[in-house]
Amino acid sequence: MAVFTPVTREQFAHWLERYDLGELREFEGIASGIENSNFFVTTSAGRFVLTLFERLGADELPFYLGLMHHLAARGIPCPDPVADRDGASLGRLEGKPAALVTRLEGRAIVHPGPAHCAQVGTLLARMHRAALGYGRSLPNLRGIDWWSRAAPQVMPFLDREQWLLLTDELGQQRAFAASTVRAALPSSAVHADLFRDNVLFETAPDGSPRLGGVIDFYFAGVDAWAFDLAVAANDWCIDEATGAFDPARFDALVRAYGAGRPLLDAERAAWPMMLRAGALRFWLSRLHDLHLPRPAQMVTPKDPAHFERILRARRDGVPPLP
Repeated sequence: MAVFTPVTREQFAHWLERYDLGELREFEGIASGIENSNFFVTTSAGRFVLTLFERLGADELPFYLGLMHHLAARGIPCPDPVADRDGASLGRLEGKPAALVTRLEGRAIVHPGPAHCAQVGTLLARMHRAALGYGRSLPNLRGIDWWSRAAPQVMPFLDREQWLLLTDELGQQRAFAASTVRAALPSSAVHADLFRDNVLFETAPDGSPRLGGVIDFYFAGVDAWAFDLAVAANDWCIDEATGAFDPARFDALVRAYGAGRPLLDAERAAWPMMLRAGALRFWLSRLHDLHLPRPAQMVTPKDPAHFERILRARRDGVPPLP
């Protein structure tokens, strides 16, 4: 969501002429994030988000845009791609693939409580059930194949303890990936990045939190549902200083998910390794973004030490699933 490719208001206004969205009123870049160039857009027809895709190719993007449309059509509160007059939801702007999607209401929650976590668990179970009918397929591009390629690239920047941790964990994850337990896990297209900054909350009339929607599906791919749940738990339910789980938030998230879709025995058996896999994936990606960055107008690299702590905590043990 950083701005890697600058776009002027005039350039976008010209591009917008292909849509029936009225007059352009506001246009501004979004500074957070590190993958794509994103802009808030307001027209006389409503509020939208423009994304210029910096890494994903035009051959991969129909999977992501189609998934959002599929989920939105089934009542999942997520951005819905907007089609132009020719019925296309993917175009090109400033030489990059570009898409316009609806903008959701609400804001991200920095310090969630159990009530927030319960709603995230409920939504995640709904998303997994809804995604079963989605016809397109694309592997998780930040899955174990990417880990194996990225690890050698970041190892020169690690101290000996970090090098040993990464080497050992990657070896154990490769062995688990080839196991019968891993093969038995149910899967579909999953979000794979359901962090706090990708879920928006509003305040209900009674003052309680109300989930407004989930955004940023551009790390989605076909993967295990248990991995998707583990990624969410590793962000929503932790003590920031230590990486350990907060019992109340952890219990709220996984109980709500289980109420919407009961976990299988294979998922329970795989849970510790799924939590470690989720921590490894984001430790590696943050190491890569920090030490091998791309030029951008606005970018804020995230601290890889955060997920190193979480990975070490998960290797020390995980709480049982309710």
